[in-house]
Amino acid sequence: MATRSKSSQRWLKEHFSDPYVKKAQAEGMRSRAAYKLEELVDRDRLLKPGMVVVDLGAAPGGWSQWVRQELDQLERGLPDTAKRGRVIASDILEMPTLAGVDFLHGDFREDAVLSNLLGMLGGEQVDLVLSDMAPNKSGVHAVDQPRAMHLSELAMDFADGQLRTGGTFLIKLFQGIGFDEYVKELRRRYAKVAIRKPAASRKRSPEVYALAQGKLAQVK
Repeated sequence: MATRSKSSQRWLKEHFSDPYVKKAQAEGMRSRAAYKLEELVDRDRLLKPGMVVVDLGAAPGGWSQWVRQELDQLERGLPDTAKRGRVIASDILEMPTLAGVDFLHGDFREDAVLSNLLGMLGGEQVDLVLSDMAPNKSGVHAVDQPRAMHLSELAMDFADGQLRTGGTFLIKLFQGIGFDEYVKELRRRYAKVAIRKPAASRKRSPEVYALAQGKLAQVK
């Protein structure tokens, strides 16, 4: 118990001295994760006016909040007839309302939740699928890694079905068993795949982000 207490204290100390946590608090962002997304999206200029964006594993809303703000900026000054971007977010956890973001509360592993998400899309194809999904950690890698990979496979299946040809898929992955095979599957589906670790990712975290651009019309 003492060890856990020390590790908890260390995490809290790191968290509150973290420059990205301080920046999020100062700028009114819901989480420091927004700055991971900002770096990943800005580098490749992934956002364009009128895009349909789906954010899987969205709570507490940092990614959706940042995307909505960016789309609003990109669309400022456009004529009233111009198509406006949509942000649709989903998570197993509740998420406080965000203006301009449609939120679906539910477990993405359940078919009913997927059906509801498709209903919200109303037949529109998606331009950008974001997945920051992660399982509740047990602390046992042999348990947590397969759970994480299962969620990643569900996100890939969703992108297979709903992402337009040429679209982009950005997903958080954890390095370990199944990681290399997953990246190989991405390379069969997309013209360009890069593995990135943004500056806002904590150094000791095994998380990385796979950016898959240019969805192919057919799997290789």
